[in-house]
Amino acid sequence: MHNKRLKYSEIILIIFVWLVLLFTPILFREDIYSPIRRSVLMQIQILVPLLVVFLINRFMLVPKLLFRGKQAYFIVSVLGIIILFTAGSYIYDTKIKSVPPPEVPLVADQIKTPPYAFPGGVDTFGNLRPASSRQQRPIPPFANFLILSVLVVGFDTGLRSGLRGINIENEKVRLEKENVASQLVLLRNQVSPHFLMNTLNNIHSLIDINTEEAKEAIIKLSKMMRYLLYETETEKTTLKKEIEFLESYIKLMKLRFNESVRITLNLPTVIPDKTIPPFIFTSLIENAFKHGISYKDESFINIDMVVGNDRLILVVKNSKTDNIQNDEFSGIGIENTRKRLELLYGADYHLDIIDNKDLFTVNLSVPI
Repeated sequence: MHNKRLKYSEIILIIFVWLVLLFTPILFREDIYSPIRRSVLMQIQILVPLLVVFLINRFMLVPKLLFRGKQAYFIVSVLGIIILFTAGSYIYDTKIKSVPPPEVPLVADQIKTPPYAFPGGVDTFGNLRPASSRQQRPIPPFANFLILSVLVVGFDTGLRSGLRGINIENEKVRLEKENVASQLVLLRNQVSPHFLMNTLNNIHSLIDINTEEAKEAIIKLSKMMRYLLYETETEKTTLKKEIEFLESYIKLMKLRFNESVRITLNLPTVIPDKTIPPFIFTSLIENAFKHGISYKDESFINIDMVVGNDRLILVVKNSKTDNIQNDEFSGIGIENTRKRLELLYGADYHLDIIDNKDLFTVNLSVPI
């Protein structure tokens, strides 16, 4: 749509310039008593070869030479075309069009005055003009054509180059947006199978321990999968739905662990009507459950979320059970989250990772 507007603007501007070239010499001609038709025909005779030069430059020289990086060939070709047509104009005006006027016999009472006798000439009333008032010789037609050719070719080349630069920049922006959108879709789709794999492992471990809890887990999983399939097709989801999804996920994860694992979740009691990209918290919480839980020693996971007027802060803390495993913190899930945050927010987000001896902390702040 934007390119079409530029194209229409270019066409209108070109038509306007050519109308100015056609009618300005006619409207401001010195001999106001000469027929307009004659003036129009004379101007058309000047503009026809100028139009040919314009078309050659626009549809041949600019796209085939200038836009293909052959600037030297373009300059030589443009100058050659202008010089060729200027020479043709000179030959036409001096050799073909110019016919010497017939000699008019002198009448007896006419006095032939030497030109040097009255340098300023005589006006229509027979009065002598001062020498400085003699009319200057008009610009030769070939010189006029040369000037107009340079102006028209320069205008057209500058216009096409400028519009091409705008189109290239617009195309670059469009491709960047498409690339960002495709990366976001790819990263979001990677979250779902990763989450599903971990959750199915949890349910599998519950089947032999507690069948009823396993059934309840399957029901919760089905609701969460419905959210994954239908609620996140767009780029944004409501903050309320995302928090409900996290609550269900954490409840599902709790079913797998005994009392030696302390899991605390502090969420805002009042959830504002805000939207947020889906699954930007999931990988952070998954990582805490993956690396912060021990079946031998006491372990904990603390999840705190604070929602302000324009920002959301998530703090996830977990105990460290295996230093080797914690080195995997920069795995697929977390790296995907980091990439998504950069694509979505640019520099307007903060993700701090604090790795202490016995505690691993993630602080995330994003605008809402």
